[in-house]
Amino acid sequence: MSVAQSISLLALLILVSAFFSVAEITLAASRRLRLRQMADEGDPRAIQVIQVQEQPGHYFTVVQIGVNALAILGGIVGEGFFSPIFSAWLEYLLEPAPAATLGFIVSFVLTTSIFIVITDLVPKQIGMAAPERLAVRVIRPMLMLSRLLKPLVLVYAWLANGLIRLSGLPQKRDDSITPDDILAMAQAGAQSGSLAASEQQVIENIFELDTRTLPSAMTQRDAIAYFLRDDIEALVRTRIADDPYSFYPVCDGDIDHIIGYVRLKDLFQRVLSGTPISFEDPSLIRKLLVVPDRLSLAEMLAQFRQAGETFALIVNEYSLVVGLITLNDVMSIVMGDLVSPWYEEQIVQRDENSWLIDGITPIQDVRRALNIDSMLHEDEYETLAGFLMTMLRRVPRRTDRVSWGGYTFEVMDVDSYRIDQVMATREGTRKSD
Repeated sequence: MSVAQSISLLALLILVSAFFSVAEITLAASRRLRLRQMADEGDPRAIQVIQVQEQPGHYFTVVQIGVNALAILGGIVGEGFFSPIFSAWLEYLLEPAPAATLGFIVSFVLTTSIFIVITDLVPKQIGMAAPERLAVRVIRPMLMLSRLLKPLVLVYAWLANGLIRLSGLPQKRDDSITPDDILAMAQAGAQSGSLAASEQQVIENIFELDTRTLPSAMTQRDAIAYFLRDDIEALVRTRIADDPYSFYPVCDGDIDHIIGYVRLKDLFQRVLSGTPISFEDPSLIRKLLVVPDRLSLAEMLAQFRQAGETFALIVNEYSLVVGLITLNDVMSIVMGDLVSPWYEEQIVQRDENSWLIDGITPIQDVRRALNIDSMLHEDEYETLAGFLMTMLRRVPRRTDRVSWGGYTFEVMDVDSYRIDQVMATREGTRKSD
């Protein structure tokens, strides 16, 4: 074989082997969601890739046949081409026998290195960079080879499947996507710059709805504006002027005896029409959605959708009202900084190493603001005040301190057993008293 023929054959073997490497890595690395998107955009080859991913045995058998056969053939051709050249050069320095042996070793190392770099490392790096785009380009040639080599493929596949079954290993990959997978992809997208940090936060907040309960987002009991059944019209007008809301609960005697709610729009209509406002009129009172405080925010969204309401009163196991939640409260948790800074009122950063935090601030918001990975016994409380009570095992008093996650939390103000303000200071920066 002439020099030109040897070089041409070796180059062809390298290119075909690189093709098989690309075919192997792109099938394994292609993401099902991206392939389905490509299929929806009109690329039928993406469907073929998905189908092969479901039963990849024959595909990988063809790849291995090609890779191994070409590697062996490439070694033969490379050794036959390079060995005489290196042996002839080395004969100027060594005897013919050792020169031939060393020439063979050098040609073997060179041929192996060429195949490792050009047919394995480079194609696989390229394939990992754009797996779906390359997978759809190689799928049809690979399917054609699968049909041509089908008898041989069936023999090898039968042997391989038999060994897999005997070993008890899985034969199909699990393509199920968990919330952790989605969060990891969102984080990777934010790190690469393809996803804005605010968009990543929205995705994380959506999955957080399943773990956050209503008290973490509700308006506290003492902040609820409501009417009593026997309130006179002048008092109703004054309360609306002081606390203008779209809806008001209506109670009998106190807030724990709920009879329904009234819409501000209905009250305005009565004022405009000159009709007296009286909560004794049953046509003015609407049925109120009441939910238990153990619901998650995701379950609350389902309740809103089912009932067709946008707000609800929250009661505890003793049927006492503990708070009120609106659809906007839930969506504010989802949208986070895109709506308004969640820390604007409840978490105020004083300087680089200290924060002033309201005691009723949801513990998830505290973790996010201070970049704390986890809190001790986090499933036992909803707020920063609950965390302090859990850690101290009593009602906190002013100047009480708790250390966790690299921060010292000091109670600054307590009002009738309610923790109003807490100072969070990064440990190691606190000045001595």
